[in-house]
Amino acid sequence: MSSPSSILSRLLRPFSQSAAMSTAPVTIPEGAEKATVAAGCFWGVEHMYRKHFGGKGLYDAWVGYIGGDSSNPSYRAVCSGQTGHAEATQIIYDPNKITYSQILDFFYRMHDPTTSNQQGPDRGTQYRSGIFYHSPEQETIAREITKKANEQWWHGKIVTEILPAKQWWDAEDYHQLYLDKNPAGYECPSHYLRKFPDLK
Repeated sequence: MSSPSSILSRLLRPFSQSAAMSTAPVTIPEGAEKATVAAGCFWGVEHMYRKHFGGKGLYDAWVGYIGGDSSNPSYRAVCSGQTGHAEATQIIYDPNKITYSQILDFFYRMHDPTTSNQQGPDRGTQYRSGIFYHSPEQETIAREITKKANEQWWHGKIVTEILPAKQWWDAEDYHQLYLDKNPAGYECPSHYLRKFPDLK
């Protein structure tokens, strides 16, 4: 659970940078694949994926904005709820070591996909649960895993949206690797790995 000071630091974090000022995109290794998910505050999502899949086929992960209409959104604009964008994480991985199914299995274990536009105390459309697929194969897998997780884990209450991945915007530099740089920083209380049985 977050302390009042950590929640306050989240609320007061700087709004001045625009997404255009963020780090240049990472070079993606040949044969690598990309997954894009939204599961609430992107600090914790990125951190949990790195921690769980680091050294196991994860090449990189970074945070940004997707799913909205506005170009080059700033964090402040996304927080206003007017852009339509979600806080999201892009994961670059070796498909010979990690499967897309494993990435989505983890996704449904590490957040609460039953709360519309909310994760824990964080409320707003930018905190919605979403899977943004990059190919017809990813869409098929996303729908299959979601159906199973909904039936076997979440009692028919999943509200996760499954949409084609459109324009991605990197978040500002200070959001990247945030919890590595700020170990005492805000972590959404709904971000933890649930001990569900394996999906059948």
